[in-house]
Amino acid sequence: MHPEYKNVHQLFKLNGIGYTYDNLIELAYNLIKEGETYEKSIGNFLTDWLNDNDDIAVNTSGSTGKPKVIRLKKQAMVNSALATGKFFNLEPGSSALHCLPSHYIAGKMMLVRAMVLGLEMDYIEPRSKLKLDRTKHYGFCAMIPLQLKNSLDHIKNIDTIIVGGTKVNVPLLETISTSKLKVYETYGMTETVTHVAVRQLQSKVLKGETYFKALPNVMFAQDERQCLIVNAKKLVNEALVTNDVVDLKSEFSFELLGRFDNVINSGGVKLFPEQIEEKLQSVIEDRFIIAGQADEDLGERLVLIIENPRETVESINNKIKRVKGLAKFEVPKQICIVDKFVETVNGKIQRAKTLDLITC
Repeated sequence: MHPEYKNVHQLFKLNGIGYTYDNLIELAYNLIKEGETYEKSIGNFLTDWLNDNDDIAVNTSGSTGKPKVIRLKKQAMVNSALATGKFFNLEPGSSALHCLPSHYIAGKMMLVRAMVLGLEMDYIEPRSKLKLDRTKHYGFCAMIPLQLKNSLDHIKNIDTIIVGGTKVNVPLLETISTSKLKVYETYGMTETVTHVAVRQLQSKVLKGETYFKALPNVMFAQDERQCLIVNAKKLVNEALVTNDVVDLKSEFSFELLGRFDNVINSGGVKLFPEQIEEKLQSVIEDRFIIAGQADEDLGERLVLIIENPRETVESINNKIKRVKGLAKFEVPKQICIVDKFVETVNGKIQRAKTLDLITC
């Protein structure tokens, strides 16, 4: 029988305790009444999940615009959980660790996966540096890159880690490549009920992949802008057109090139800031972005914006000149400095608003 949101798998456990539908209602009440702040979020979600509505309100992250509240069908969330379970071979009784905030979709979906797939899941406080029990072994966990970076010495007992929320930077990729971890980068958004595609990151036990691969029941296409279209009828009723420019390998895989709204047209050459940033990460330690600034001759000129750098502009310029693989037109015309980037509520840099701050 196809699982439905009203059913809780009989093997589901949370922090070592098995729960039925009725028991979960009581747990939710107790967490809201007596739990820590992060536990109250779990309790609030469980309360919403267990009510009579067939959909649930979810906050978007605001990474591409203003944060907003959308409603997702609970059955779509179940279908997403089933797709993840199938892709990663998560069987009933498999162990999992929940370390994400439960007021966003990624954290909510960890709870849904556990209830639907029958996982034995422990939850801990969702900190940037996780407080892990090194004696425990887990089969599956979802993290953001910052958690992964700060916890590399303590996560050897986790079989499979998916990482998302923001791009995995080059230094972290290089660290993962020398480890024995099994890490997968995810692609998705709140509207697609978290990830719809994943790619393996290079490590001693995994061969790295350039292309993201679709989860079960997901297909891809492109529009006239070369932006990705997600077809996932079990998650969203209609095809979802994104602003992500991709190299479409097939209807089941793609390489992510950058955001359409970030593309810089400099002298007729289209430049993707994300690709240039990746090349510069090896020589710039502070937070930075590449952006396009209005220019009379070029239309837009390439500028590098750095947040409160520890080095001089001259020193940074010299390092950039030595970066291998950086094309002539990818070299910033100017380096600009800001005291603080403009960010979304969850810490993602808002490029356009930050660009408005600079005077160089």
